[in-house]
Amino acid sequence: MTDVLILGAGLVGTTLATALAAHGLTSIVVDPADPAAILAPGHDGRASAVASASHRMLDAIGVGARLTGEGNPILSIRVSDGLAPGKLDFVPDEDDGALGTMYENRTLRRALHAAASEAPQVDLRMQRRAVSIDRGPAGVTATLDDGSVVKARLLVAAEGRRSPTREAAGINVARWQYDHVAMIATFNHEHAHGDCAYEIFYPAGPFAILPLTDDARGHRSALVWTVDAKDAPGMLKLSDRAWLAEAAKRMGGFLGALGPVSPRTSYPLGFHHAARLTAERLVLVGDAGHGIHPIAGQGLNLGFRDVAALVQVLVEGKRLGLDVGDAELLKRYERWRGLDTLMVAGATDTLTRLFGVPGKAASAVRRFGIGAVDAIAPLKARFMAEARGESGDRPKLLTGVLA
Repeated sequence: MTDVLILGAGLVGTTLATALAAHGLTSIVVDPADPAAILAPGHDGRASAVASASHRMLDAIGVGARLTGEGNPILSIRVSDGLAPGKLDFVPDEDDGALGTMYENRTLRRALHAAASEAPQVDLRMQRRAVSIDRGPAGVTATLDDGSVVKARLLVAAEGRRSPTREAAGINVARWQYDHVAMIATFNHEHAHGDCAYEIFYPAGPFAILPLTDDARGHRSALVWTVDAKDAPGMLKLSDRAWLAEAAKRMGGFLGALGPVSPRTSYPLGFHHAARLTAERLVLVGDAGHGIHPIAGQGLNLGFRDVAALVQVLVEGKRLGLDVGDAELLKRYERWRGLDTLMVAGATDTLTRLFGVPGKAASAVRRFGIGAVDAIAPLKARFMAEARGESGDRPKLLTGVLA
């Protein structure tokens, strides 16, 4: 019997399997995707900001070395309300290091998939799905679509926002849509980004420019452009040249001439939060448990924090001779992660609504708030700690130490 059965081999699921393997725990990872498709160069054009604390975990479990030279450090963050005067700059002290690192998702996926595939404690079963699952006092039994039967002490759902395992367990979810769509692309530009991430707020939503490594064509960034859902179809039909011209207007020209641009993708924005993160011999991690607006770039990092906390709980429990599916261990994970995920979700939802209020008066209030935070050093330091993932009760892995 394996220790953990993980459903979902995305970024969070493969990180969990690799982190468990680094501590000697075994896992079976089941995912219906074809590795040739999800590891192809053209798959998933998104990019993610990996907070410095999350990166320490990747380093500790041996994934960081596979990412050397692939990411671009975020050395500062600039926040503004449109192109109006007034800004908020987050610039850490030199000794504090980067706030995070930008990676293209395909790069993260490739490194994590390789690490999980090479770990002897991980049984990676791609192009497979569980057709039946039985959770009971003695453990978890799952039948896969190839007829094989696997047994584990704990089941982890890492299947994403539409987790069928969460639904089958009867776990209620609070959810709503923002009536916004995020348009995603990477693009080249004339002037260097200076390792700075820009978050420009417009009534339709944030316009985020995120620094990526240069390529053969020169300087490059990722763009997450939020628009009203009713405007998205028309925006996506624009030619690359027209789309970049609209993007340039919102940037104010500070990156110079733009282009070329990668194929553009889009997805609707919504919020969801599971009423609980555990059930009998079941744990939810990542988007299976919570999905937030990308306004602060914390979605993936929340999933990484889930992984770090769950690994520590299971490792410490096993050292005490406990079954990794023990109800008391799962309660500890629930307490540890439930409050943090709810607070981050609530904060991002509040920011989304605050910056979405139209009108000059609302804009003036926002600019005043931005200026106030910029002038209050302790408050500014708190925001930077949140961006790094260094606030609250951190699991050991987020400090770079194996549990």
